[in-house]
Parts: sequence; C-alpha cells; structure tokens
Amino acid sequence: MRLEGRNNLQNILANTGWLFADRILRMCVGLFVGVWIARYMGPEQFGIYNYAIVFVAMFSILSNLGLDSIIVRNIVSNSASKDEIMGTAFFLKFAGGVITLILSTGAILLLRSGDTLTCWLVGITAAGTIFQAFDTIDFWFQSQIKSKYTVYVRNAAFLIVTFVKIILIMTRSSLILFACAGLAEIILGTIGLVIAYQLHGYYLKEWRISIRYAKELLNDSWPLIFSGLAVGLFMKIDQVMLREMVGSESVGIYSAATRISEVWYFIPAVIISSVSPSIIEAKRISETLYYQRLQRLFNLMAGLAFVIAVPVTLFSKQLVLILFGVNYVSAGPVLAIHIWAVFFMFLAATQRAWDAAENLMLLSLKRTLIGAVVNIILNVIFIPLYSSIGAAISAVVSYAFSTFLSNFFNHKSRPIFFLQAESMLFVRYFKHMFVGKLGVFYERKT
Repeated sequence: MRLEGRNNLQNILANTGWLFADRILRMCVGLFVGVWIARYMGPEQFGIYNYAIVFVAMFSILSNLGLDSIIVRNIVSNSASKDEIMGTAFFLKFAGGVITLILSTGAILLLRSGDTLTCWLVGITAAGTIFQAFDTIDFWFQSQIKSKYTVYVRNAAFLIVTFVKIILIMTRSSLILFACAGLAEIILGTIGLVIAYQLHGYYLKEWRISIRYAKELLNDSWPLIFSGLAVGLFMKIDQVMLREMVGSESVGIYSAATRISEVWYFIPAVIISSVSPSIIEAKRISETLYYQRLQRLFNLMAGLAFVIAVPVTLFSKQLVLILFGVNYVSAGPVLAIHIWAVFFMFLAATQRAWDAAENLMLLSLKRTLIGAVVNIILNVIFIPLYSSIGAAISAVVSYAFSTFLSNFFNHKSRPIFFLQAESMLFVRYFKHMFVGKLGVFYERKT
C-alpha cells in the first residue's frame, strides 16, 4: 500500500510538472509572438484583433458549460460508465459551442453590422469553440493522470501555428489570416487528441449519449455556468466598452498593457493547486490551524504581488518601449495602474480555495457579479474622461471591490476580509498595533 501511495504521488507530481511546463512554454512563446504581432499590426489593428478575441471570450463559457472538473471527477469515481460520461459531455459541449457561435456572431452583427472585418474576425474565432467539444478527450487523460499526452498534442499544434504566425508577420498578412491561424491551432489540437486517444485503444464511436445523465450534469454545473459568464463579463467588458466608446486604437494600447500585467496570473493557480489539499486537511484538524494556513497563504500571495507590482510600476514605460515599441508608449501609464490588479487577483485565487473548502460557490458568484456591475459603472464614468487609463482604473477598483471589500459586507466572508487586510498591510510586522482589535483572528502575545 505504501509503495502504491508513493507511486501515485509520483504520478501526481509528474502530471503537475507537465501542466506547469505547458503554462511556462505558452507564456514565454505566446508573449514573444504576441509582442511581435502587436508591433506588426500597430495599436489600431491590434485593437480590432483583440476586440474580436475578447468579444467571443465573453460567450465562450457556454462552450464548456462549467463541466471540466465535474467530468474528470465523474470519470474517476465511475470509470465503468466512461463512454456514457464522455459521449454525453461531448454532446453538451458541442451544443454549447454552436450556441456560442450563434450568440457571438449574432451579437456582433447587431452591434457592428457595418464593420465587415470585425464580424468576420468574431465569426472565425467563435467557430473554434465548436471544436473545443473534443476537449472531452483531455478529461479522460486528466482522470488517468496522463496530462503529458495532452501537453504533447497541444504544444505541437501551438508551436506549428506560432511558426505560421511568424510567416504571416513576415509576409505582412491580413488580420483575417491571423484569426484563421488561431482556428487552425484548435483544429490541429483536436486531431492530435483524437489520434492520442485511439493510440491508447479507445475510439469515439464507443461513446454514448444519455439524456438522463445530461440533465444531471447540467444540474451540477449551472452555478459554474453563471459564474463563468460573470467572470467573462467582468474580465473582458472593459475592452469592448473601450472600442465602442473611444475606438480601436485605445483597445490596442490597453491590450498591450494587459499582456504584461496578466502574464503573472498563472503563478497563484500553480501554487494553490499544490497547497489546497493541506488547507482542506487543516480544516478537518482544527479551525485555528485552518485559518493559520490561510493567513500564511494570503501573506505569501500579497508579498509576491508586491514584488511584481512595484518594479513593473516603476519601469512601466521602459517595459512597454522595449517590448512593444514607441507606437505603444501611451500604454506605460495604463500598465503602471493595471499591474496593481495582481494584488487582488492573487488574493482572489487564494479565496477560491477557501470558497471550495466552505462550499460557498454561490457566494463567489455574487462577488463576481458585484465586481462586474461596479466595473461597468466605472467604465461608463472613466473611459470617456481618461480612455484606456480610465479602463485600467475601473478594472483595479472593481477587482478590489469584488475580491476584497465585498467580503466585509457578508458575515460568512468577513473573516477572510481581515485575513486579506493583514496580508495587504503587512500587519504581521506591526501586530502589536492590532492585538485585541481583531478578536479571535489573532493570538495574544505573552
């Protein structure tokens, strides 16, 4: 049993390592090529290109229906029904992709009916969500702790299309061809997944669709669907509003800044995936240990965010000039503001571990909806006044409201508010100033 446990731990660590390597490769290569594309296109064309991507992203949660973790869990717990689970999941995700394509293209035709280029870009990008139904195969590899095969396939497609994009840059190709390249990456990844699945001795023709099971899946996933829609609206609406209220160039400037500030967001996901089990274990042992470990995690996240945000703020102009060139120099002030979103995104990632442990996913949905509403209101006020800088201000303030301030107004999440406040203000270094004021959240010094 001990040997089996050790082997299982080794498999988990190896699987995590493959996933981490995948994120690092995509981040580094993606940033390099993304910067090159931005330089080639210029702020206005880059803004149109990114506008189409984020427009589809707001609808894309409908293409996976929040099923990812649910399907993996169900395959692990009921491997005998694998074909029924995967067939039903594929059917639901395919239907979701079709709905995403219809809604996103319909919405862009209503919003920008005279803008043929943008409509085509949105249509091509949205078509990729249909092929994402084949991600169902990835669920099986995850359930078997064999994510390296997915990494092989997707990185091969990613690197091939990256090379194609470089050729498109050198041949000064149109935006339409870049959108087609993105669609081609998804199709190539799909073909690779099917081949890898068949090489393991399984075939798509064995899948079966169950209406009863489909209803069960949707019943489990509906909170995640609404949460995903809220997150998509929350994270992407600023660029859509910038395009409609100011113009494409402002979206290009804003996108350049966010490419740098958002590149760090993978860090908390990797850390929390490793420490979440210890937090859940601590909850079973004692409430005191549970909150001690949460506090340490919040402190770590706040410290990392501070280490990232300060130098990026100080050298924001230089970073933009080095990476994107003089045409994007106005993205410097935007970056100096937007980078502080890392504070709240890192803390939010930690709180998601608490949300899961406490089974408070609906509370998480409410916080996200509050943030989305605040973001829209602030964008209406600040974008006409300050353009992309206004969008950055709105983003940071709304993230603060959603992931931090809103916790104070709910008795269930108020303990987390104080933990976050301590981590953000580095209270542990000045604890004597707060002893007695935060009650049960701190131990008295002897």
